[in-house]
Amino acid sequence: LVLSLAWLGPALGDEEKDEEVVAEEEKEKEEDEVLSDEIKEEDNVLVLHEHNFARALSEHQLLLVEFYAPWCGHCQHLAPAYTQAATQLRNESSLARLGKVDATAQTALANEFNITSYPTLKLFRNGNRTHPLPYTGITDTQGIVRWMQRRAGPSATLLHDIDTANTFANSQDLVVIGFFKDLKGKAAQAFYEVAVEMVDMLFGVAEAAELFQAYGLSVDTVCLFKKFDERQTNFPVDPTRGLDTAEITRLLRVHSLRLVMEFNKETSNQIFSSKIPHHMLLFLNKSSSEQLALQDGFKSAASTFRGEVLFVVVDVNGYGADVLSFFGMTPADAPTLRLVKMENNRKYQMEQDSFSDTAIHTFIQAVLDGKVKPHLLSAEPPEDWDTRPVKVLVGKTFEQVAFDETKNVFVKFYAPWCSHCQAMAPAWEELGERYKDREDIVIAEMDATANELENITIHGFPTLHYFPAGQGRKMVEYKSARDVETFSKFLENGGMLPVEPPVVTKTPGNSTGKEDPSVLGTDETRDEL
Repeated sequence: LVLSLAWLGPALGDEEKDEEVVAEEEKEKEEDEVLSDEIKEEDNVLVLHEHNFARALSEHQLLLVEFYAPWCGHCQHLAPAYTQAATQLRNESSLARLGKVDATAQTALANEFNITSYPTLKLFRNGNRTHPLPYTGITDTQGIVRWMQRRAGPSATLLHDIDTANTFANSQDLVVIGFFKDLKGKAAQAFYEVAVEMVDMLFGVAEAAELFQAYGLSVDTVCLFKKFDERQTNFPVDPTRGLDTAEITRLLRVHSLRLVMEFNKETSNQIFSSKIPHHMLLFLNKSSSEQLALQDGFKSAASTFRGEVLFVVVDVNGYGADVLSFFGMTPADAPTLRLVKMENNRKYQMEQDSFSDTAIHTFIQAVLDGKVKPHLLSAEPPEDWDTRPVKVLVGKTFEQVAFDETKNVFVKFYAPWCSHCQAMAPAWEELGERYKDREDIVIAEMDATANELENITIHGFPTLHYFPAGQGRKMVEYKSARDVETFSKFLENGGMLPVEPPVVTKTPGNSTGKEDPSVLGTDETRDEL
């Protein structure tokens, strides 16, 4: 046995030594790989770090780089579309490539390019490291591909003759052709810039005199061709000011929409992103032929307000059913009209619905001229609204409570579906219990999805406002911690938090990265029709 152990001992020792050597060799190998400028790929996406970044820029004329964090939910959501776009570009032998950087591990690169949120996408052109361009496209596969393709090749197709131009103009639902007598002039160059950004439309250019004549043009003109509404819309270039890229982009966006849009899953993003300041809505039941006939007068009124008011038809029993509560409506209220001012979601309605083009035109003009007051939603107050520790306010009771000159009123504006509101509800109830016997302090709440106020617009949930006693209708927004003790300090100090001595702490690392968009912070927001 002793002999056996004596024989096994050295062998076991040698095995442990061999494992240590292997581990050390693997560690050195990993360090060599990190220090190497070799560029590896994952699903056709270049894996970039501090030591191979310069090589990647030198080898790839167009390189879109995603700076991500492994824990970021938005990054994880983007990943499939990003890899699919990378694969499609690679298969097309495009000059454009996609890369990625773990910004939490590659802090030098994150600091160099000022990465403060995830994911951040930047485009590097021709090896230029100092002036990358921000990604401005849609973050789905085709959006990324089209955005990169426009930058890899000509942003607009040169059209030489009438047959080619006609075929091109009819090739898609929306086609833009710029007619310029000098394709090297400033107007044409500005047009190319617009084409690079508007990747969801097909762009062409023409300079041949026969093409000007064929399309009835005599001066430099940008033309939008559509397979709906008017076939050709012309935007002549101002000979003095030239082609304003922002203005022509706005005009193309406005006129690319149908004169009357139908609200559905496919069009909702177009409607909300149109940047048209007012939306005129016709709510109807599409199963009723009588109600469908009302669209004629609605459409007749639309052209006058193009660019200022977007006309939208909403089916109350279809996709539009989900937005009815925002207007305090039910399907039984159809047919009816509403106008929405998009900057503050103020809603306007006729005293008596009238669906003729003249009546609609007159109503819209009156709203635009400031002659119509907004229609404000208000729920009915519960019978015990003012006997609860937390008073329940509605639109019609808000003024008398919040602006009572003898009381300091602290109001929580919430949405029933908001998880942040639900999380702080117990603290708000406890606060109400704590101050229920105070004559000078009122703790209240209001469902901001069912009630609206003329001079206060709520953008996120929960929103907390403090209305101090006294004259002047003052309002203070509370933006600190949402716990009972901090709330109490705020109330006891007259609507402000006492100044606390600064606490110096050491923060590990220097990353300030956060998920983008910012709605993952403390408030919940929503898009609304």
